[in-house]
Amino acid sequence: MKRTIITTAVAGLALVSLTGCGGAAPTTSNGSGSSESPNGGSAGSATELTIWNWGDADEAAAAYTDDVKAAFAEMHPDVTVKIVNQPFDQYYTLLGSAIEAGTGPDLALYNGGTQIKSRASSLVPITDEIADLKDQLAGWPAFEEGGETYSAPTFLQGFPIYYNKALFEEAGLDADQPPQTWDELSSACQAILDKTDASCFALGNKEGLGIEFFLSGFGSGIFTPEEYDAWIDGERDWTSEHATQVLQMWADSSADGWYNDGANSTAMFNDSFDLFSAGDAAMVIGLMSGTAHWKQFDDFLGDDLGFMMPPTTNDGTTIALPAEGGIGYGILNEGKKDLGVDWIRATVDHDALAAYSLAGGQITSDTTITLDTDIASANEIVAELPGSKPLLHTALGADELDLLHRLGQQLLNGDVTVDDATAQLAAAKG
Repeated sequence: MKRTIITTAVAGLALVSLTGCGGAAPTTSNGSGSSESPNGGSAGSATELTIWNWGDADEAAAAYTDDVKAAFAEMHPDVTVKIVNQPFDQYYTLLGSAIEAGTGPDLALYNGGTQIKSRASSLVPITDEIADLKDQLAGWPAFEEGGETYSAPTFLQGFPIYYNKALFEEAGLDADQPPQTWDELSSACQAILDKTDASCFALGNKEGLGIEFFLSGFGSGIFTPEEYDAWIDGERDWTSEHATQVLQMWADSSADGWYNDGANSTAMFNDSFDLFSAGDAAMVIGLMSGTAHWKQFDDFLGDDLGFMMPPTTNDGTTIALPAEGGIGYGILNEGKKDLGVDWIRATVDHDALAAYSLAGGQITSDTTITLDTDIASANEIVAELPGSKPLLHTALGADELDLLHRLGQQLLNGDVTVDDATAQLAAAKG
């Protein structure tokens, strides 16, 4: 029997952002499907709106984009929308170069948290213009900086831990009782490595994103609630016992063989997630919306798909699902602010989001939308949303996050010590 998920319970969550999510598409199209210049540009006429994003991950995402275009067209039937898809792995570099050269788009898609907050100075605030949406949507803190709002959240995002029940059973583990402590998780990983041909966790770290999934995915079981909240508020100390412990756990899990071969040369999106879908890894820290989420994994694993909360590592911790706001469009062209606001409104159109939630498996920001599904992991994820906590990595500055990515790759290979990594991160935090 299907159960109906109601997202109203998450309306009061303190939500921030996601990094590293989204598919890449090298092609570009306007509203009629014709090719456009990859450089975008905001010098077009007032009846044109140039928008950058990183493309549609699948047919459901493409249908959502079409619905957004249709909602915008109802408000502005004479405006031509030109959507330019840029590759995600180069997206922010290309966007920064275009903005500096004065050829940036009118609007651009941003991950919430670090990615949009660190670029707030280049964006047009829309605090008053979308104030009427505040009570309807969850996830606003992801797109707020310095008292101003720069976008509206489209989806809720987070880092659930998924597992393959069939592989658990093959390893002699209880598939209905996933590990609840770090020691139990370590024992489970050893059993999986000993008794199956799968890796314990699927990992793609070519872009260096693995350690941010690790930090945010396991963080609530490592840091006390006071440490966690201080971290989110910017009061973090990389030399503290538990911050150093995160880096040590990351290095140790690699040394213990938890991950697939060649993790540092494997793309996270979507090669590592394909390993999990194919049954080549027993667990993965995935997403709850966008891509690599419960609906996509269910297509491959069906009833074998399980969801588990972060394990408890230290005493005095409070386990919480890491979840925040997701993605949203920011306005770069002051001269087209009104059109930009209406595009942002179209992206959170109730009917567009509702259709995408059903077809694409998204957990939307619109708290009035229900999600009707019989996928157990989706129900379990939503049940944990009221007690969720923001993603730890999104509180980091952009340079600090880039350094964490590089050090994460080096730690995975044993090319840097935990002490050296701690010292570098502490210096970057300043």
